[in-house]
Amino acid sequence: SDVVENQFSVSNSFWFITGTFLRQGSGLNPKATSTRIVGGIWWFFTLIIISSYTANLAAFLTVERMITPIENAADLSEQTEISYGTLEGGSTMTFFRDSKIGIYQKMWRYMESKRPSVFVASYEEGVKRVLEGNYAFLMESTMLDYAVQRDCNLTQIGGLLDSKGYGIATPKGSPWRDKISLAILELQEKGVIQILYDKWWKNTGDVCNRDDKNKESKANALGVENIGGVFVVLLCGLALAILVAILEFCWNSKKNAQTDRQSLCSEMAEELRFAVRCHGSRQRPALKRSCTRCS
Repeated sequence: SDVVENQFSVSNSFWFITGTFLRQGSGLNPKATSTRIVGGIWWFFTLIIISSYTANLAAFLTVERMITPIENAADLSEQTEISYGTLEGGSTMTFFRDSKIGIYQKMWRYMESKRPSVFVASYEEGVKRVLEGNYAFLMESTMLDYAVQRDCNLTQIGGLLDSKGYGIATPKGSPWRDKISLAILELQEKGVIQILYDKWWKNTGDVCNRDDKNKESKANALGVENIGGVFVVLLCGLALAILVAILEFCWNSKKNAQTDRQSLCSEMAEELRFAVRCHGSRQRPALKRSCTRCS
């Protein structure tokens, strides 16, 4: 009689899954159409998962190398590869010159002694030098926000070095001083100043879309929305394999029932008991025959 070997015991099935997931052979080859469908779908699933993980890992490592090593003024003062300067004669230059803080004093000594000069005559010249490379321009936050919002090749590093406000100058003893001050306070309370700031500084037609000012490149994590499709394919493949397995089971049971001259129900029951065994077997399922008329 024909010998049927069930290779896919519990241990062998786990070995097949592990070997496939690690892109290694397991020595087990599905023979039935249904198990071949399951194996093929599982191979496709592991291929997509591993390829997606490898690509995302490569992107993550690349992005990590792209993150700037300079995050604040202290980092800037500790390196010499990138020069930095301010507007000559401006308030930022005066701030560094008169500062009593050690880091800012060190930066001022560097800017004062650097040749060629790191000071520029206008904001436009400073931005131009930044775009040329290896130069950081220290400027007032208001102008900095305006420039960064309109040129996607520019970015702001770190926070504010100092805090100062703008004011409207009036002659000493002018009756307009209090009126102007009250009007400005009223505009602030009503949010008009912020509305004007957003209108002229963050014009939607010119703004580079940024999540925040301290933009940092990060690799996106793989989520269900990224690889959900491959799980759908896996489930559809398993459903197809189950359908094919049922058809194979019915067909083989009918064929064996005709060969063994037994009822279809008895043959299906014996085939089912053979199929659900959790260990390998080399014995073909066969019905036990008994003769009740024999003496």
